[in-house]
Amino acid sequence: MSKAVRYERFGGPEVLEVQEIPEPHAAPDEVRVRVTAAGLNPMDWQIAAKADTAARFGITLPAGFGTDFAGVVDEVGAEATGFAVGDRVHGGAIGRSVADFVLVKTPAADLWPTPEGVGDEVAATLPVAGLTASAALAAVGLKAGDTVLIGGAAGGVGVFAVQLAGLAGARVLGTASEGTFDFLRGLGAEPVAYGPGLADRVRDLAPEGITAATDLFGRETAETALKLDVAAERISVVADGPAPPPGVRKAGAYDAGPGSLERIVDAIRSGEITVPIAATFPVERIREAVTTQAERHVHGKIVITL
Repeated sequence: MSKAVRYERFGGPEVLEVQEIPEPHAAPDEVRVRVTAAGLNPMDWQIAAKADTAARFGITLPAGFGTDFAGVVDEVGAEATGFAVGDRVHGGAIGRSVADFVLVKTPAADLWPTPEGVGDEVAATLPVAGLTASAALAAVGLKAGDTVLIGGAAGGVGVFAVQLAGLAGARVLGTASEGTFDFLRGLGAEPVAYGPGLADRVRDLAPEGITAATDLFGRETAETALKLDVAAERISVVADGPAPPPGVRKAGAYDAGPGSLERIVDAIRSGEITVPIAATFPVERIREAVTTQAERHVHGKIVITL
């Protein structure tokens, strides 16, 4: 038997259960990954909360939980390609990652080698957040010399977006609560408080204007950027959420270009990007982990260890 987080009805953290299930084994065209860490994303508990959200991802009850994971390949099917037993890997498996084992069909589009110098807890935070950040910035054509406003800059996607924008040569303004300002400065962003009056505060911080924006939480930043005369095609929002203002671009992890995650991993190895892990929780405390992230007071990523 093996452990997996599952739920049999939609709802809040209370529906999540650590269950004993039969140990899965790799089919001929699959590899099995022994999971050591799983990165938590808002989309994970949003899927578990509502049937219509789950349906958009093809998930029905009863269901597993989580998307991002890292671990070690410990079984390889006779026809599987690209990986060998003992390979350290990280990847994405919607509705399946918070479990002792994840099966991945090969050839695998959502499974990557984890290089030396990158720990499993860090690797487990990368696929959804890193690719979403990369796609959100690419959607606005971010370039050196831009002044970009990033909404939700201290969140799990925001910490990647801030650093990727800085590496691209942009000046980065990030919205956050005041208690997060020092944290954002450490990532290279100039913090600005969200909420009423945001446009005025951005004008004070950047009187010459902003040239691009990406909204990683809600739609306040996108609407503010339009008020500040940023062209709609230079504003992006994450794919999940309310409809964006006309002309504003939507972006998600699957919109990221080829090689995006590999470039992020290289930047982590070289020390150009750091991955702030706000907290780690053993799998038995999965409900507490989800509650902590849903309160949106954490700075960075939350990781589940198995």
